[in-house]
Amino acid sequence: MELARYFIKGRTYGATAPGLQEALARVYGSSERPRCMCVAGGVEMYIAKHADYVVKRMPETGPQHHPTCHAFEPELVSSGLGELMGEAIIEHSPDQVEIRTDFPFSRIPGKPLPRGEASGEPAEVHVPRKRMSLRALLHLLYERAGFNRWYPAMEGRRNQGVIHKYLTEAASDVMVKGGPLSERLYVPEPFRLEHKEQIAERRRQKLALLQSPEDDVQYKMALVIGEFNSTETTTFGRKVLIKHMPDAPLYIDAKAWERVERAYGEMLRARDADIKCKPRVLVAALIYAKQAHLYPIDTLSMMLTSDQWLPLDGLHELALIERLCAQGRSFIKPLQYDAKVPGLFPNVLLLDAGPAVKHLHVVSGLADAKARAAKDKAVRDEGESAWVWHTDQPMPDLPPVIAKKDRRPAEMSS
Repeated sequence: MELARYFIKGRTYGATAPGLQEALARVYGSSERPRCMCVAGGVEMYIAKHADYVVKRMPETGPQHHPTCHAFEPELVSSGLGELMGEAIIEHSPDQVEIRTDFPFSRIPGKPLPRGEASGEPAEVHVPRKRMSLRALLHLLYERAGFNRWYPAMEGRRNQGVIHKYLTEAASDVMVKGGPLSERLYVPEPFRLEHKEQIAERRRQKLALLQSPEDDVQYKMALVIGEFNSTETTTFGRKVLIKHMPDAPLYIDAKAWERVERAYGEMLRARDADIKCKPRVLVAALIYAKQAHLYPIDTLSMMLTSDQWLPLDGLHELALIERLCAQGRSFIKPLQYDAKVPGLFPNVLLLDAGPAVKHLHVVSGLADAKARAAKDKAVRDEGESAWVWHTDQPMPDLPPVIAKKDRRPAEMSS
């Protein structure tokens, strides 16, 4: 990712230029906007005021930026995000979105009371709105935190501390039930034995909301996102252990865990694959508390990632992801969200192969007929320009790096 340059009142400033803050202050609150000079003519941006002035992307302008620009966002149709925008995800501003989920953030114990049957014609017909699953919410946070992107400078810099920081920050801009999701999200901080008690106290404070029910019959729920470690059998079901919170296991009913294994068994087994760099499995779990400081799981989802925390749709993508990282390439991994047919999307969006994003497709030799048909259609739609790797054959050469031409205008630069 190259250093951003902004055109303000006849001058171009680098993102770290000493005069940038003063220049932004002069136009803040006016109708004049800075322009990101990643492409000829630039792209309008807007200014947000935090501790400093921050230049941010205008809504719906992401694809107008050069793929190597920090403000670039791919077309919505390149991932499952497009199906949810406008209904399950409402963008109020570039800084804030509101989400509608297909799961509640409170739990009513036992079965709901039966309702009487309606007689005659209904007073109205409700058209159901699209809502997002827990998996889609995990994907949204992961994408807003930037963890589905890769630039060479990220090598070796992703760890539990980074995951904790940026997922929590991403959740602060996501509104649910009238408040920021960050109030209900716990991502474990890096565990250190010598700081065990302090870490545990901060976790208890974060999850204290679980100790105060919303009313007499509903338990509040919180969202825990962390790396799966293992499970242990107990008298009452299963204990789910999350890395970096070994002293605070989650609990799940034995039959419910059997359903988890049926749904995510392939993903869990992938951690034992015969490969050098073992993948990770992230858990997103909605938890509540019937007893103080004991955390049963209400709803659970999982996501496979590489050892560098890059999301994967399956092990068939891993060799491509690792080659891209090894060659120092810049790319985005599209996420599925709630898409029913994942093969319709590119497996990777390559950002450094020219002025347009290059779509990379992976066809697994073990894919079922439906997934193969979807991928074949996606490749046909792209025509001869498509890059395709059939995993039962050697991987083709990657598209070469094409350096971006300098777009510096003739005006004075700083």
